[in-house]
Amino acid sequence: MLGTGAADGWPNPFCTCNSCAAERAAGRSRTSSAAIIDGIVLIDCGPTTTHAAVRAAVELSGVEHVLITHGHPDHLAPEFLLWREWIPDLRHLHVWGPRAAIDRCRHWVGPDSPVSFHVVKPGDEVLAQTQGGTYRVRVVRASHGHGNGDELADEAVLYDLTAPDHSRLFYATDTGPLGPAQIASLSGRAFDVVLIDESFGFKDDHGTGHLDLTTLPITLTALRSAAAITDATDVIAIHLSHHNPPERELRAALHPMGARIVDDLAIIDTATGSPPTRHLIIGGVRSGKSTYAEALAALHPNVTYVATGESRADDVEWLARVDAHRSRRPAHWRTVETADLAALLEGTESGEVLLIDCLGMWLTRQLDQADAWSDDPEVSAAAVVEVSARIEALAAATGTTRAHVLMVTNEVGQGVVPATSSGRLFRDLMGIANRRLSLSCNDVTFMVAGRPLPMGTLP
Repeated sequence: MLGTGAADGWPNPFCTCNSCAAERAAGRSRTSSAAIIDGIVLIDCGPTTTHAAVRAAVELSGVEHVLITHGHPDHLAPEFLLWREWIPDLRHLHVWGPRAAIDRCRHWVGPDSPVSFHVVKPGDEVLAQTQGGTYRVRVVRASHGHGNGDELADEAVLYDLTAPDHSRLFYATDTGPLGPAQIASLSGRAFDVVLIDESFGFKDDHGTGHLDLTTLPITLTALRSAAAITDATDVIAIHLSHHNPPERELRAALHPMGARIVDDLAIIDTATGSPPTRHLIIGGVRSGKSTYAEALAALHPNVTYVATGESRADDVEWLARVDAHRSRRPAHWRTVETADLAALLEGTESGEVLLIDCLGMWLTRQLDQADAWSDDPEVSAAAVVEVSARIEALAAATGTTRAHVLMVTNEVGQGVVPATSSGRLFRDLMGIANRRLSLSCNDVTFMVAGRPLPMGTLP
């Protein structure tokens, strides 16, 4: 990613809003969105793209094709063609884009320059031949018109690209919500990576051809329904501006949509695929942790709900709780009742989605099975050793599972000290389990009063 920001970057150098101030204080800076694929295909080349390539230690000498989405200056700074012409003996370059964008490029090259220009329009299919193989490019209409007669905006396109290794990318910036015809043209594409516009955050009255946190989830839902986005798709929001909330809040807003953000110069490796999601969701009683986990799981078509609690046929209040949980879950989800989570995680196939609810119940069953509540100190001490080993086994299985895991757990260490030794034992072991599982997960969210607070990643 040679840039993930909007036209003015993020933060805007002239702005003092809360979003810009937070990003500036954190030392973060995003420049105009652009991407380079395999060092061969460049998508957009704005005013900061060539400098970003230098910072990333990426040589642009190997680029054979440039795909321009439209002629706005943050996506096309055509003088790069002149800088390139000053270097002799470079391979032939093909530049593809809407007519207005291509017209902006023509006078930046000499008559004998090894550059060919190609005008494309929505619906075109291009075979981009390279020394590394053939890239198949489908051109999709963008929803970028502002209703102001802006020819460059109205001509904007998106790119559906299939690499020689058959991995697929959908590059979708700048665009507003996609209509039925655009969605239909992407049906069944099962992209490996989707790079999609998210310019305006919670500002939904902008009236421009961009997405915001109101329209983005609608577009993603439509792409999922059309099987353009699948469980395996890495959805990344780009073209980020200061109209978004600060990064931590933006990550929290994107989580339920199954989307994420990356830094400028990030590398996205489709050869290895995106790693399994291991997401620990922690919170106190009635904090909304289960509801949040279920909302995340609902982004996937097939989910296995793992119930860790014991059956209590004689407990009316418990049965009511179970019924409430069941009524929220889609009927097609599969349910597994087990306390042997380590074996389940180890035996689950790649790509399957497990929602485990919850670790508090799991720990209670482990303590029961080990006889940790015994009045005999030796028995109780041995039980603690046994349960601690089971916690370590679960953490190890979580860190190596091939499944996507959403794991709900209880925060029990922020209240009063329990009055009983058994209560203190449970609190201590629950804290140890949470700490160990946190280290095995690549996402941790703390739920407070129904609000998700992403805890970030470990260095």
